[in-house]
Amino acid sequence: MIQIFTDGSSRGNPGPGGYGTILRFKQFEKELTAGFRRTTNNRMELLAVIVGLEALKTENIPVTIYSDSKYVVDAVEKKWVFGWQKKGFAGKANADLWTRFLPLYRKFPVKFVWLKGHAGHPENERCDQLAVASALSRNLLIDHCYEAAEKLLK
Repeated sequence: MIQIFTDGSSRGNPGPGGYGTILRFKQFEKELTAGFRRTTNNRMELLAVIVGLEALKTENIPVTIYSDSKYVVDAVEKKWVFGWQKKGFAGKANADLWTRFLPLYRKFPVKFVWLKGHAGHPENERCDQLAVASALSRNLLIDHCYEAAEKLLK
């Protein structure tokens, strides 16, 4: 089984943000992180999951994803995202990321586990550190879809 631990951060909502992801398979572990100049916390929480799944090289291995995001965990475990997809994500935030997530999700037997954030879970705390450090870094990426949508709404 592969374990993916995730967290997202936004310094302001919207504001600079980042994600942290830890991949674990047997004794192997890898950390992934990046920061964006303008985004939201929910986008970073979801992107952390997406990046973790995108990093996997072998399909059909069971994956357990640990997240402190009720937004992400409930959307999948309560099957809301599949209803959103059927309606073309009409009126839903982060459609670009959910559209990116769903094909990845279908490649693996995925189970989500919700963790209480900032409760001392070592991997969740490490992901938070990665996400915050990336959000505060100098070389922030552009969250093109978010910034384009934000301009359209102004």
